[in-house]
Amino acid sequence: MNILLITAGTFLVALAVELFIIPYSILSGGAAGIAVALSPLIHADETLIANIIVLCLLFLGRIVLGRQFFYETALSSLLYPVFTGFCLKFLSVPQVDPILASFYGGLVGGIGVGMVMRTGASTGGMDIPPMIINKLTGIRLPLLVGITDALTVALGFAAYDLSAVLLGLISVFATSLAISRVFSIGEGSVSKSVQIISENWQDIYQCIDRRLSRGATILSGYGAYRMEEKKVLLCVVSLKQYAELLQIIDECDPKAFVITTDATDMHGEGFTYGFRL
Repeated sequence: MNILLITAGTFLVALAVELFIIPYSILSGGAAGIAVALSPLIHADETLIANIIVLCLLFLGRIVLGRQFFYETALSSLLYPVFTGFCLKFLSVPQVDPILASFYGGLVGGIGVGMVMRTGASTGGMDIPPMIINKLTGIRLPLLVGITDALTVALGFAAYDLSAVLLGLISVFATSLAISRVFSIGEGSVSKSVQIISENWQDIYQCIDRRLSRGATILSGYGAYRMEEKKVLLCVVSLKQYAELLQIIDECDPKAFVITTDATDMHGEGFTYGFRL
């Protein structure tokens, strides 16, 4: 499954680069973005600059992130030129507005990068520093990738005008958004965590079990006003089920006290289906 995700993700990155980023000279993030920004300043070939960056960061990743990371990232690095060659030979560049090219280039590339990073690997280059920082600090990868790409685009201001930088930031935004959405598949979707305080908690739970096919946790509480023990139902439901849950509570006990909060990163039966991307 990891090999499949790395292959598909690398293809999407190549697609984004060859159909949108390079043809429209978008200042995107990544090693290619740094190469585009530095080339006019140091008068070196963009491909050479990008390759040097990729190789240096690949071996840095091997030291910090381990052997498995190195092998899987090397796989992505080997597949990338194959896929770019395929795109150049068989696909034509769409004629669109540069703003659309920047947005969809970032979106498609971000989906690909997210798929590869979900396996613990990288597409190489500037994906590796965020993964190292994530391992050391625990800061979420989509945020780190967005910051790194934004700094990369800002570097281009030394060689290009403000319009090129602003156009590149559109790509960075789309990339960060796409990576975040890919990372949320199967574990980061927002649901509702509901605490229900009611004398009819048993009836409410039976309806939840029968009509929503959801479980619940029975907590023990103590009411400070009347100084008596209370039972609290804790239940997590999807957004689609939330309205029906409120209807169930109203039917069983209109006087029930309900506390609702957004819940993310649910793991386990009922929320994580099949394999985890």
